[in-house]
Amino acid sequence: MDADSLWFNGHALTMGEAGVVRDAAIAVRGGRIAWVGPRAAMPDIRAAEEHDLEGRWVTPGLIDAHTHLVFGGNRAHEFEMRLEGASYEEIARAGGGIVSTVKATRAAGAEELAASAARRLERLLAEGVTVVEVKSGYGLDLESERAMLRAARALGERYPVTVRTTCLAAHAVAPEYAGRADAYVDLVCGEILPALAAEGLVDAVDAFCERIAFSPEQTARVFDAAKALGLPVKLHADQLSDGGGAALAARYGALSADHLEHTSEEGVRAMAAAGTVAMLLPGAFYLLRETKLPPVELFRRHGVPMAVATDCNPGTSPAVSLLLMLNMACTLFRLTPMEALAGVTRNAARALGMHATHGTLEAGKAADFAAWDVGHPAELCYWLGANPCARVVKDGRAVA
Repeated sequence: MDADSLWFNGHALTMGEAGVVRDAAIAVRGGRIAWVGPRAAMPDIRAAEEHDLEGRWVTPGLIDAHTHLVFGGNRAHEFEMRLEGASYEEIARAGGGIVSTVKATRAAGAEELAASAARRLERLLAEGVTVVEVKSGYGLDLESERAMLRAARALGERYPVTVRTTCLAAHAVAPEYAGRADAYVDLVCGEILPALAAEGLVDAVDAFCERIAFSPEQTARVFDAAKALGLPVKLHADQLSDGGGAALAARYGALSADHLEHTSEEGVRAMAAAGTVAMLLPGAFYLLRETKLPPVELFRRHGVPMAVATDCNPGTSPAVSLLLMLNMACTLFRLTPMEALAGVTRNAARALGMHATHGTLEAGKAADFAAWDVGHPAELCYWLGANPCARVVKDGRAVA
């Protein structure tokens, strides 16, 4: 077998059927994994390059499948307000929250948006992230939503990372449509989504279904428009209350339902039947000092895959460390380390509709992987504030 590169002398946590492979070898050809398995069982491979992993553990490249990486300004002052007792809903209804970031994002130029997002992305890449989802949703008009999605696409061109873009125009009611939510949904469905989809800027469509955002009926209209455009959907669901968001997401075959702190067992059953991934976001849970845990045991019982992401955003989860989210998923949500690691690899890929090509170390999949200076993979969930990432490989090329 001819290969572009051969990576050997490491232990692979494949996250696939092979599980753990001690003293593994990974052959890469054309940016894909051509072979992976025990070095002792390796076929005759003639590689143009050989790389010694020096006994490190190797995982699939990490996937941050829920971020709001592109935005203007920050909301540190709201952090102070919450510490003084203001609730998330109170801040939003007083003109803060998402709407305040909309103002800052609209005021920022395209270069400023791209530059600030790049700084955040660089921190994720240094931790072995090779795929990242980036949402819009801080523009809330066609021009600003377009600018956000273009900035996200530009990140994928400038950096060794696969970027998936999600249009979240239904994140909040635009300030100029205050009190006219249905009219704003008309704008989203009739103008913003069709235009951005036609420009090839949208991989999926998201919405925020909650008392302070959009009703299930309004969300369904957005999802109907997305389906008419051939776009998959996902949903910010049941974060602050049980509004039936999980069941709504499942009804539309959503890739994921995200947050889910207040989801009922009925909603969990619907997600299981639809194959919808439960996206757990411990950063927002932590920063908002929530006490209602997502129904992790119900997800286990009904076989709902669980993903974990940073939810990097300026208001409720200013997190730029996916490794920290692994620890939080274990300590706050009681995931096991292997569940958490599946949440940023195999299940994260499924939450983006990329499980056929990413998320596990298997022949035929993208040669995205990271090598770690740890004695056991569980250490990736254990250390606080440490980054044991030693090598990052993207499409078979060493990029860090």
